[in-house]
Amino acid sequence: MRSNNSLTPPYFQFTVFSDYGSLRFLFFSLCLLIYVTIISANAVIVLTVCLEKSLHQPMYIFICCLCLNSLWGSAGFFPRFLMDILSDTHVISRVSCFSQMYVIHTYVAHELTILTVMAYDRFVAICQPLYYHSKMTFRKVIQLLALAVLYPVCIVGFCMYLSSRLPLCGNELHRIFCSNWSVVQLSCVETSVNSIAGRIIAVTTVFIPLCFVLYTYLRILLVCRRSSSEFRGKALQTCLPHIVTFVTFSFSLFCELSLSRLDTDEINPFVIVVLSLEFLIVPPINNPLVYGLNLPQIRGVMFRCVKIHKMIPAAQFKTQHVQLLLKL
Repeated sequence: MRSNNSLTPPYFQFTVFSDYGSLRFLFFSLCLLIYVTIISANAVIVLTVCLEKSLHQPMYIFICCLCLNSLWGSAGFFPRFLMDILSDTHVISRVSCFSQMYVIHTYVAHELTILTVMAYDRFVAICQPLYYHSKMTFRKVIQLLALAVLYPVCIVGFCMYLSSRLPLCGNELHRIFCSNWSVVQLSCVETSVNSIAGRIIAVTTVFIPLCFVLYTYLRILLVCRRSSSEFRGKALQTCLPHIVTFVTFSFSLFCELSLSRLDTDEINPFVIVVLSLEFLIVPPINNPLVYGLNLPQIRGVMFRCVKIHKMIPAAQFKTQHVQLLLKL
């Protein structure tokens, strides 16, 4: 409930959390397991790409950045969420709230911009294969990644700045994490500037990338229709993981955006939790599984590393056994 004064509160309170008694330890264990899985799965892909020289190619570098972004977004949400599950009070300071808001919003924007860059990479590789190496040079890859990373950092930072200046008439957030629109709704003054900034961010980071990805895959589909079955198979092998990742994230983001525009006071808290967790859990788990299991280059390197690690202890045991026999 909003207070009558316009003093900006020094903290916010999450109202969705309930007292589940001893069940909260079960929820905590489950969420901790999910967080550890996200860290492990994405870290394996990042290390595989970084340590294997044969994977130092544009497509795998973009996949590595996608997994790094999953680690970034998860770090901005899970530590605080795990604390709230076990805590009896669900209060977050203003600074911590805006910090979490910034991390989660940049995670969303980075995911979309990186997926857009990956779509461009696949478009050039399939539709213009003769010019791929001249267009996707190391310098071009760095420029694309810099644009994909720096643009969300700047535009989300500007949006957070506008929100931080608003005088607020309340401090209750009917969410499980801090989001920009839920804070803006607490404002005591007109928020037309924030609404315009939010629409600009939505257009430039959601709708334009969506249209561009649809355009690139329409062109890829037209090229594949005129090509041999072998070419279509190779194109599908490299494009399918990206399509699955993009569709999964777009659906999860659509659920979150729909939730932010509804009156959360009238929605079942369980529905709020499920829709909020979807885009923070499904894509970070889906990305390493899709790319790790479907791309033979990454899968082959991972399996080879596992075999090497299994063979090393056996080789060490044989060496020690021979040395012992020589001493005898």
